[in-house]
Amino acid sequence: MQMSLPCVKQPDVITCKAAVAWGAGKPLVIEEVNLNPPQAMEIRIKVVCTSLCRSDITAWESQAIFPRIFGHEATGIVESVGQGVTEFTEGDHVLTVFIGECGKCRQCTSGKSNICEVLGLERRGVMHCDQRTRFSINGEPIYHYCAVSSFSEYTVVHSGCAVKISSVVPLEKVCLLSCGVAAGLGAAWNVADISKGSSVVIFGLGTVGLSVAQGAKLRGASQIIGVDTNPEKGENAKAFGITAFINPHDSKDPIQQVIKNLTDGGADYSFECIGDTGMVTTALQACCDGWGLTVTLGVPKVKPEVTAHYGIFLTGRTLKGSLFGGWKPKSDLPSLVDMYTKKEIQVDEYITHNLPFEDVNKAFNLMREGKCLRCVIHMAK
Repeated sequence: MQMSLPCVKQPDVITCKAAVAWGAGKPLVIEEVNLNPPQAMEIRIKVVCTSLCRSDITAWESQAIFPRIFGHEATGIVESVGQGVTEFTEGDHVLTVFIGECGKCRQCTSGKSNICEVLGLERRGVMHCDQRTRFSINGEPIYHYCAVSSFSEYTVVHSGCAVKISSVVPLEKVCLLSCGVAAGLGAAWNVADISKGSSVVIFGLGTVGLSVAQGAKLRGASQIIGVDTNPEKGENAKAFGITAFINPHDSKDPIQQVIKNLTDGGADYSFECIGDTGMVTTALQACCDGWGLTVTLGVPKVKPEVTAHYGIFLTGRTLKGSLFGGWKPKSDLPSLVDMYTKKEIQVDEYITHNLPFEDVNKAFNLMREGKCLRCVIHMAK
């Protein structure tokens, strides 16, 4: 006798509100969008909180893929799962991540990299598995950002781009660990591997730069110099570990020379957190000969090419790139969340504003004007 398989109800298309960017630099418009069900190995998430990252601003101002739903630094609750998903069930609390971890590709199994070949940084505004969008308005596609698109009441992500977290962890806080704070801490710990008693200079004191400072402080660095053109950031930066603040506008000498004078010939570690490739050269010049290491984290708006005199490298300096601080999201983020719950790392202190979803454009304006670190956007009233 032939056995009949049990009937499993498939998720439906849902309608929800999302902040849609219709053009470069244009205010976002909260629209009713259709969101398809999760496909194989995908999950659909009810977004609870999402914070605005500088890279959202950079892409919104300069990239040509529109209409688009930005946002990638988020927490939420699994609403439904696609075929083949066994790691998540409805009701699970998750962090979204803009790079995934398949666990099987050469990069994932190497132990040397977090750049997954299957679920790496998605730049074309579509989903990894089928190169299509899940959002639409009147049948027309609305493109994704980093395969997350968290400026929406609901979104669909690949199951490899989400990390399950405890239901008791505050979602309105730990959303920052899905990008900015984790990226800075990882750059200090994983990429640079800062040593005790060392000197550190950080160019750009936004959330990422201040997270580098926190990481350097926890590693026992003796000098942590912050460089920023916004004088208001100097005092606040001390709470994250900055021991000296420099505003380049206040100095007659080149900033790299000022840093060399302060560090007896150059810093042991230098971090470029602005997204200015010209500043990468300055950061290299601010390092010491022999072992000076510069790590670049910023996403440039223009001129992506880096230029530097070869003599900088002949004298032993090193330039390294960092994406998400070298963290493997599924393997490593749970330990960061655990450190947060034990109050071993600062996260709450980066949140300067809490805003309702309808004020998403206010968050963009605050960041463009340099008046915030992280704005957390609460999707539900």
